[in-house]
Amino acid sequence: MSRLQAGDTAPSFALSDQHGNTVRLEDFRGRKLLVYFYPEADTPGCTTQSCDVRDHRQEFAELGLDVVGISPDEPREQLAFDEKFSLGFPLLCDIDHAAAEAWGTWGEKKLYGKTYIGMTRSSFLIDEEGQVVHAWYRVKADQTVPKAKEALDG
Repeated sequence: MSRLQAGDTAPSFALSDQHGNTVRLEDFRGRKLLVYFYPEADTPGCTTQSCDVRDHRQEFAELGLDVVGISPDEPREQLAFDEKFSLGFPLLCDIDHAAAEAWGTWGEKKLYGKTYIGMTRSSFLIDEEGQVVHAWYRVKADQTVPKAKEALDG
C-alpha cells in the first residue's frame, strides 16, 4: 500500500454518494477539500469521526473547505448513516475499494492478533488545485477535525 504525501496529486475518483449521485474529485476544483476514509458506517469510531466533521461543517465552509467521507459501504447504508446522524455532506461508496487502494488506505491490518485486509482510517487535506497538503494515516476517530483545523490555521 503506497501512501500519499504532501505535494502529491490526489488520485481522482468518481463514486456514488448516499443519494445515488456521482461525486468526482474534480467537482471540488477551486476549493479546499477534506477527504476522510472510514471503515464502516454507523460503528462507534466512524460515528464519532463523522459527527465531529458534521459539527464543524459551518466553520469549515467559512474557511472554503468542503468535506467528503468515503467507506466501502453500499449507498443504502450510507443513506441510513446520514439520516440517523443528520450528517449532511457526501458519503461516498467505495464498494470495490479502488479509491481506497489509490489513496493508500486499503490494505493489511491487525486486530487482536489477527491479520485481515480492510480500510485504515485516514484523512487528507486537498488544496484548490487537487494537490495533497496533508495526509494523516491511522488517524484516531476524534482527531480528523483537530488535525484539519490545525493545518488550516497554520
